[in-house]
Amino acid sequence: MNQFTAGKHHDLLIDGQRVPAASGRYFETRDPSTEEVIALVAEADAADVDAAVRSARAAFEGTWGQMRPADRGLALLRLAEFVRRDQEELVELESLDSGKPVSAVRRQDLPAVIDTLIYYAGWADKISGQVIPARTDALTYTVREPMGVVGAIIPWNFPLMIGMWKIAPALACGCTVVLKPAELTPLTALKIGELAVEAGFPAGTLNVVPGFGKTAGQAIVDHPDIDKVTFTGSPGVGRQILRGAAGNLKRVTLELGGKSANIIFPGSDVEKAVKAAGAGIFFNTGQVCSAGSRILAHRSIYDEVVERLVGRAQGMRLGDPRDDKTSMGPLISQTQMERVLGYIEVGRQEGAEVAIGGARHGDKGYYVSPTVFTGVEHEMRISQEEIFGPVATVIPFEDEDDAVRLANGTVYSLAAGVWTADIAQSHRMTRKLKAGTVWVNTYGPTDVRLPWGGMRDSGFGREHGDIAIENFTEPKVVWINTGR
Repeated sequence: MNQFTAGKHHDLLIDGQRVPAASGRYFETRDPSTEEVIALVAEADAADVDAAVRSARAAFEGTWGQMRPADRGLALLRLAEFVRRDQEELVELESLDSGKPVSAVRRQDLPAVIDTLIYYAGWADKISGQVIPARTDALTYTVREPMGVVGAIIPWNFPLMIGMWKIAPALACGCTVVLKPAELTPLTALKIGELAVEAGFPAGTLNVVPGFGKTAGQAIVDHPDIDKVTFTGSPGVGRQILRGAAGNLKRVTLELGGKSANIIFPGSDVEKAVKAAGAGIFFNTGQVCSAGSRILAHRSIYDEVVERLVGRAQGMRLGDPRDDKTSMGPLISQTQMERVLGYIEVGRQEGAEVAIGGARHGDKGYYVSPTVFTGVEHEMRISQEEIFGPVATVIPFEDEDDAVRLANGTVYSLAAGVWTADIAQSHRMTRKLKAGTVWVNTYGPTDVRLPWGGMRDSGFGREHGDIAIENFTEPKVVWINTGR
């Protein structure tokens, strides 16, 4: 057992100290691959959130807020070094808590965390306004000021990586953070909080309050002294956050669900396309907001795509996430496993056919076999609703217009993929597809330097890049009269 978790009760991190919840309550966090309890974690509620907000406000108005921007950047760089030093422990923690294969965490999540810290460390002393010559009798200019106390609510599918997507830019801008990790995956957030203290961040700069959405999460949304809420999760919860944020007109950024189309045209490299399509739906056991869950194949290559995708599913190695050879781990929880199996049954009832998979894998851990549906109609629930599991639907299309109609025909608009050898077609498709990101002849890569987000039920606002600086700052106009 990881030394961070072995036989431990994990307290909250508030004002630079580990403290028990005011209620004294703890909840269990389980290893999804074995269903065993790995730690007990303090359960934050409104009283704890209030203490964290008061600490964050004091740090914002004091030590952190008054620090030179360059020194904030250096603090983020120190945190990056501590993450690099303890990377194997973080990899193991993330795998234990979420069921992710360690190979995937080493390859994607952990490097992305370090990259995000380094990128936003560089931004800390480069947040500037501009002089705007509005009048000859005045000096008029703008400055960007930190928004204040940020409530960051993160999901369980990429807790370490998405957590840092919110922490790093907020801190670089001079904000302070109250972070609520998902109750299913709280451990790496607490570890990052400890590393921030070790790296010399002033008390209250980063507070970590694990708990449940209806208590700790709602307390963040309702708290009058939180200036901004940034949330990644389901559309239903996103709507609740919007309603709650209206209380004090909090700024809100929402990154929500997806039902992304991965479109394969004839003439493209079908082998490469299907390899990427398999990764696009089976990576992280399909628990990815941008998962390419709808694979649209031109009718002339439909059978070949199905055959190759079934082969990819057969080649997936399910098993112990701590085994470097494992390519797919379990789903996050019993509830999520039952949800995915329920959707598979819905697909069968709707008349779709299971080409492979379609059942639980084994009898220990929350494993579901990689599943491919054929005979899927566009209007079916398995084609329209986010399943968040290793379930692909393969749907034929007739021509380019038909592909666009199918791809855009859901309430989501987060991402899409296009596979084509026709450069003109690639440009037409990127214009026509309603998606925050369109990949051409690849599927799934992201980079902290590029905006990330969607529209409609996929949320609003963007994370990453310089847009994240706008998320956590407010522009102020300064008007200095120079006339007599």
